[in-house]
Amino acid sequence: MRELMALMALLLVTACASPPAVVQTTVSKGKPPIVDMHLHAYSLADGTAPPENPVTGRPSTSRTTAELCDASLAALARYNIVKAVTSGPAETVAQWRAAAPTRVLVGVYVDEDNPLPDLATLQADILAGRVHVPGELVLQHRGMAPNDPRLEPYYALAEELDVPVGIHTGIGPPGTPYLPGLQGFRVTLGNPALVEEVLVRHPRLRLYLMHGGAPYLQETKAILAVYPQVYLDLATINWILSRQEFHNYLRELMLAGFGKRLLFGSDQMFWPEAIGMAIEGIESASFLSEPEKRDIFYNNAVRFLKLKGE
Repeated sequence: MRELMALMALLLVTACASPPAVVQTTVSKGKPPIVDMHLHAYSLADGTAPPENPVTGRPSTSRTTAELCDASLAALARYNIVKAVTSGPAETVAQWRAAAPTRVLVGVYVDEDNPLPDLATLQADILAGRVHVPGELVLQHRGMAPNDPRLEPYYALAEELDVPVGIHTGIGPPGTPYLPGLQGFRVTLGNPALVEEVLVRHPRLRLYLMHGGAPYLQETKAILAVYPQVYLDLATINWILSRQEFHNYLRELMLAGFGKRLLFGSDQMFWPEAIGMAIEGIESASFLSEPEKRDIFYNNAVRFLKLKGE
């Protein structure tokens, strides 16, 4: 996660230029469906080498924006990921949605470079079906807590329109507050306990905590125990952390009885292979039964997103 956060802090993104509509058709037969609750549509700056995968140490196999689009959408098809909540620069996400309209659900991305959207525009986009999830909200990068008063009208809107919200939780790499644009970053802003007042004010708000709330295990368990409307995605920690560390964390969540509220996510950014690595992080958990894996990969997300006809 430390390496991931450092890369996100240094992103240079532009619109995705690929039109890879054909990749939707190459689904591997026999694979059960998966919902990815945490995907990113980024792009590669021309002439700039893509960053290395923080786990494998190998550079991205995609050398251009078009290749990244093609490879990412092809990976969704290969693993039978039928829906993917996708956030990033708005133009890039819109192009991915146009290329894979049956798979890509549009998320609104907020971080140090992407401010909170205009509220009226967001409302219109949600009502028109152009936006499905306000998230990923990387508020920590903006020096904001999830209970910041400036966010209140956005939570009220999401509750009124019954759309889920995805909030980044967790920590950052050493020296994060000293990086350009991240001087407001604080470790404490990533604590999942900070969503409590939001949940009290908005009891019908569908909220999911991203990155599993790690490393705040006890705070995460406390929020899940008291607020049944909160779900948890396992993105990033299912492939960035060591397998043992991730499995220990996941086992604790399962032992606490939260298996019906855990969501699969990849947090794929520049490395399409990370989707498979994230899936393997769940598949390799020997303490999970097959029904429990299906809940994490698919059933919980179908229920949380209120997907019709699935």
